[in-house]
Amino acid sequence: MLAVTAISTPHVYWLAIAPELALGAAAVLIVLSRALLRRRAAATPVAYALAAAGVITAGVMLFWQWQRVRDDGPMRTMTGMVRVDGFGVFLGVIIVSATALALLVAVSYLQREGFERPEYLALMLFSALGMVAMTTANNLIVIFIALEILSIPLYVLAAFDRRRLSSQEAGIKYFVLGAFSSAIFLYGIALVYGATGTTSLTGIFEFLAKNTLFEQGTLLAGFGLLLVGLGFKVSAVPFHTWTPDVYQGSPTPVTAFMAAATKAAGFAALLRVFYIAFPLYRTDWRPVVWVLAVLTLAVGSIGMVLQTDIKRMLAYSSIAHAGYVLVAFQTATPQGREAALFYLFVYSFMVLGSFAVVTALSLKGDADHTISSYRGLAFRHPVLGSLLVFFMLAQAGIPLTGGFIAKVEVFEAASAASEYALVAIAAVATVVAAFGYLRVALSAAYPDAAEPTPTVALHRRFDVWLGLALLVAFGMTLALGVAPEPFVHWARDATLIL
Repeated sequence: MLAVTAISTPHVYWLAIAPELALGAAAVLIVLSRALLRRRAAATPVAYALAAAGVITAGVMLFWQWQRVRDDGPMRTMTGMVRVDGFGVFLGVIIVSATALALLVAVSYLQREGFERPEYLALMLFSALGMVAMTTANNLIVIFIALEILSIPLYVLAAFDRRRLSSQEAGIKYFVLGAFSSAIFLYGIALVYGATGTTSLTGIFEFLAKNTLFEQGTLLAGFGLLLVGLGFKVSAVPFHTWTPDVYQGSPTPVTAFMAAATKAAGFAALLRVFYIAFPLYRTDWRPVVWVLAVLTLAVGSIGMVLQTDIKRMLAYSSIAHAGYVLVAFQTATPQGREAALFYLFVYSFMVLGSFAVVTALSLKGDADHTISSYRGLAFRHPVLGSLLVFFMLAQAGIPLTGGFIAKVEVFEAASAASEYALVAIAAVATVVAAFGYLRVALSAAYPDAAEPTPTVALHRRFDVWLGLALLVAFGMTLALGVAPEPFVHWARDATLIL
């Protein structure tokens, strides 16, 4: 008789991956409903309902996970390849919130442009699934898989407007450069595995804590390549070259989604890899991150001042904001982690609000976004003009906005770590970037009778979903500036459960 060998399978604690399951299930059901419901008019409401159900369920499960990890500590599943802790749950909330707001922003846009809405919603949810998975990944292989799940739908979304060559160009550029960054990240995984014999983040830390490497070149090259691969996702200089073209060419709601959610996911992986796997080598990677932070702040702040298109300006603004998070990351302290988390939380609402205004003011075709076309906006459309001015001032770091508190948190963390040169550079970058933001704000608030009436127009029909997204983004940005204490404490608690 043939011997029967029992196959052992890893135990899966399904509640630990419930947010990912909710987003994935909603995306799959949207695809199935589109295939089964032949009438487009019937498939679209079902797709929206499924998308809303998936996002809401993911949010509820994240709330449950926070209660669980706060009381009982981190949860592990899939043989330790997934680790749900306060850090991951906090960033998961950012991603799910950004996904919800991006979906609200897209409702009227998709209808106006005549796009296939079920396909768009499914792609966005699949990408959000990969982002949430990155926040709790405890293994380099899982991070790589999540990175691909995140990226592939975004390549398609960037090129979703097949009528515009700029959208097709954005998709191709994002795909080609994204493929290179994924390959570099995979090479980094291979080198780290060769040096430590494991791809588990906690396993790498334990190996390095118990063993002394006499030849460290392989390990240093490995986490250097990991930094390059993840630096692409967060738009860190010099891995930022795709950002302005992709942000400008992609449909505006897609750009909003990328700017907020993708950056949070990229930094989730970056912080988790280096804080959990390589804290003992911080004297090696901190100088590299220091240089990246300075370059990112300089290029982002100067680049945004030189732009005439508001989407390209916001792209360079996104690069500059990544620099502030890198400043907090470089400190390698609990206060720095707290500042990085809080900054990402604030930034997601500021940038989504900015792109929501741009979406509301864009004409059919989504092509003309010159800053000059916004001149006198506050007088022609007072509400949208005022919101645009508010979000520009918030990103500039004006007091009584979340942007001011976020920058203060970063500067305090860097000062506490005695990184005074980095604080000075970041302060100068803030002043330079403020000129770019104020240029847009003043253009919207300054009527010029000598100029012809700008081409920017408001949609004829008020869209309640876009209005809701703007209201949430405005309310959160204001609340984070006026009463930030609960959110700062939440970010602090999240860093403690890591």
